[in-house]
Amino acid sequence: MTDLFKINFKDEDVIKIQNKIKEFNWSKISYSKTWEMGTNPDKLKELCQYWTDEYDWVIDQDYLNSFNQYRSDVEDLKLHFVFEKGKGKINYPLVLLHGWPGSVSEFHKIIPMLTENSSNISFDIIAPSLPGFGFSDKPNEPMGPRKMASYINKLLVDVLGYKNYFAQGGDWGSYIAAWLAFDYPKDCKGIHVNMMGFRHVNGTQNEEEKKWEDDFELNVELQKGYMTQKATKPLTLAYSMVDNPVGVAAWILEKFHGWSDINNNDLFSTFTKDELLRNIMIYILTNTFESSSWIYYGRRLEGGRIFSNNPSTRVETPTACSLFPKEFLKWPPKSYVERIYNVKQWTEMPRGGHFAALEEPALLSNDIKTFFKKLV
Repeated sequence: MTDLFKINFKDEDVIKIQNKIKEFNWSKISYSKTWEMGTNPDKLKELCQYWTDEYDWVIDQDYLNSFNQYRSDVEDLKLHFVFEKGKGKINYPLVLLHGWPGSVSEFHKIIPMLTENSSNISFDIIAPSLPGFGFSDKPNEPMGPRKMASYINKLLVDVLGYKNYFAQGGDWGSYIAAWLAFDYPKDCKGIHVNMMGFRHVNGTQNEEEKKWEDDFELNVELQKGYMTQKATKPLTLAYSMVDNPVGVAAWILEKFHGWSDINNNDLFSTFTKDELLRNIMIYILTNTFESSSWIYYGRRLEGGRIFSNNPSTRVETPTACSLFPKEFLKWPPKSYVERIYNVKQWTEMPRGGHFAALEEPALLSNDIKTFFKKLV
């Protein structure tokens, strides 16, 4: 069954969050002028002040509800998704896949660009909240990206009735897009990814690849604490975040600062406070901070970063790669990527970071259209 869906939280839910923010004891937090030890307290205080004094959830809720939304039964879960029809004579189904700490709110800038009939191609856009995220049901146990791909494929083929489709993803969405292409090649006819997370079982093969691996490991050493915690003991983290909106905001804000193309180290020059809070409020109001962490645990159970133990196995579905320069998980050289994907388009972007659809929607949209136009 598929039902129309509207977000409708009560005023009292929002007031409770605001009151908890106002009661937060900032005097117990160490002061730092930078982001080196974690979320900058001045920037977090600035956001929290705006959150309690100026931010209006009702306006954001109306904005989110301006997009067509549904919830459908897919196996044992109800999945939420934004569903916007294309405006061309022929519209190709394209599923947009978010990750963590994002949500479907990342895509609201880019959806109109993809549904409009420009560059001689337009799309029906399906943007699901992943299982355990946002307005989708929480699974009964941790679920990794490969299992999530099976739910997304059933939503597209069995529920919406598409015979085939394209997929685009960053962060966890890039993993899910790859599994859609690998496990359901008759359905998924092309993928576009803006992050590379998989690793090849045989590792690096030349000096350029080895240098990338050394640089990657050096950079990620200071970034991977959060993912280790979530992949091993997500429940322990959840205790500190329940009923703690300031804590949730700090945990998410740090990633938006560290993973994005920030001007002059000013987070609010790249994202508006409303954009940041819209995403944070989805996590808090839906109580999905814990369940959204389960994908890290689930990925570990599915086998981790190694795509396949067979060195000759790769995603044969045509693949486009968009490389944004401030992506914190630095892309390997193309020679390495081609051992995992059938790369048909390789674009090195002039600017942008991890949250490409929110940071640089025009660049991403144009690259998506350029690629999929070759496949139709």
